[in-house]
Amino acid sequence: MCADFRGSISARRSGPFAENKFPESRGVVATLKSTQADLLFLDIQMPGGGGFDVIEAIGLANMPMTVFVTAHNEYAVEAFEVHALDYLVKPIERQRLGETLTRVKERVRLNEAFLARQEISSVLKTLQMVAGQSPYPQRLLAKNGNTDSVICVSDIEWIEAADYYVCLHVGGKQHLLRESIKALETKLDPHKFVRLHRSAIVNIDHVREIHREGRTDGWVLLSTGERVRLNRTGWQKLIALNAV
Repeated sequence: MCADFRGSISARRSGPFAENKFPESRGVVATLKSTQADLLFLDIQMPGGGGFDVIEAIGLANMPMTVFVTAHNEYAVEAFEVHALDYLVKPIERQRLGETLTRVKERVRLNEAFLARQEISSVLKTLQMVAGQSPYPQRLLAKNGNTDSVICVSDIEWIEAADYYVCLHVGGKQHLLRESIKALETKLDPHKFVRLHRSAIVNIDHVREIHREGRTDGWVLLSTGERVRLNRTGWQKLIALNAV
């Protein structure tokens, strides 16, 4: 079976399935800019510009699922470098086209599953907020030999990186937690805990003063009297959260 796909766009968002065919690249570009497409069969060589010109005009991040169709096999590497789902060489056999459609269905299934997980996660966070439950931990468990210390997160003044550990500064005491500062940062409420530089996170409720030293460096004074260094990005985060 041989078919002329050129620029064939399929879209099915809400309502019936729709398909558009274009003999030249300008029509493909115009439609992709105005329509959210699901699948694009794209010829390498088209009047007015090739398939790669279409991608350049639309932007790789904005392209739908794309299958290249061409009479030339020398562009396969370039096609997969721009994340093509498949590469069909004319004349296209029915069996080969069937394999491509199977790949399309599998990719659609994976995308739908991913979106479903995102929606579920968003709903759970919303329900937690409505119920007054924070999605962030309220307590941390710090081990010290045979003793486990329960640390209330709101009591943490600041957090210091210590190799593969972090040091929690709480009420004049220090507690080691076996976790990297990067991993711990993702678990804490970003509206309460701000990373001032690569080795320190502060609880903004304990920030009393912010001092700048030049354009890129500075330090903060905490309620405990301790000083913690900050860089330009840390300063911007504090200002954005109205920490002063």
